[in-house]
Amino acid sequence: MARKPRPAKPRVIVTRRLPPNVEARMADLFDTSFNVGDVAMSRAELARAMAQCDVLVPTISDQIDAALIDAAPERLQLIASFGSGVDHIDLTAARRKGIIVTNTPGVLTEDTADMTMALILSVPRRLAEGEKLVRTGEWRGWSPSGMLGHRIGGKKLGIIGMGRIGRAVARRARAFGLSIAYHNRHRLPFEVEQELEAEWQPDLDALLTVSDILSIHCPLNGDSRGLIDARRIALLGADGYLINTSRAEITDEQALIDALEEGRIAGAGFDVYTHEPAVDPRLLALSNVVLLPHMGSATFEGRDATGARVIANIRTWVDGHRPPNQVLEGWV
Repeated sequence: MARKPRPAKPRVIVTRRLPPNVEARMADLFDTSFNVGDVAMSRAELARAMAQCDVLVPTISDQIDAALIDAAPERLQLIASFGSGVDHIDLTAARRKGIIVTNTPGVLTEDTADMTMALILSVPRRLAEGEKLVRTGEWRGWSPSGMLGHRIGGKKLGIIGMGRIGRAVARRARAFGLSIAYHNRHRLPFEVEQELEAEWQPDLDALLTVSDILSIHCPLNGDSRGLIDARRIALLGADGYLINTSRAEITDEQALIDALEEGRIAGAGFDVYTHEPAVDPRLLALSNVVLLPHMGSATFEGRDATGARVIANIRTWVDGHRPPNQVLEGWV
């Protein structure tokens, strides 16, 4: 589809507040409109924004589906998403409409891996539960049987998805004495396996069976949605722990809550939820889970780097070149 010429100073609409220095740079470079109230846009507001700009800068909380994209005028030529995931954008509809989609891969790897490792430590050792005990004044002092958890040294960490974040988690986990097994669409090169001391497990069910702790790091797509269902949760066993800092929809949240309530798995750590920001009340009532507010990538450095990637993608597009982080066919 033939597109209009790219404007020298495009009209850019940003759906949420960004770090001040990022907004200042965008305001200087482009004709930019910001969401000053920082309240998530409604579907109608997204539609209006898409009708009024050359470039839309959404975040992962904005669902840009096929109907919104199909209704957008020809003026909208670029969706420069703030974040690495693109499961919130209908890529097929965007390609059909001739709209370029970009993301910001790689800049949040270390931050997300740090958060994941914190959950891997926190859940088996009951750190969050102990902190609440102190804050509520219910702690009655040290005792030989008080707040017993499980050491992680000597345990096996199973990783689903050995991309940038999965590998970064593996490096951290090895330092804590965990052995690493992983499941991935493609086996890693021998040299990478050697570096990470990671064992490839081609069968996902087998990975769950041998893992003491399971950490999810694959993207959300048609193959991974509901991947960890009730049957696979059962394979993890009553002594197993599950950590999810990727996308909630990869797990069957209700089946997972059932297993946690009934003691069929030992505990879990979550940074993502199926209906966020709403969290299932049953999860809130459980003591064997650690719940975080989708903050795996929430560092000043990470947000600044993400904004810089967005700006680079837009500037490269304005100059008539393919943006460095264009999401290509077959990304997922």
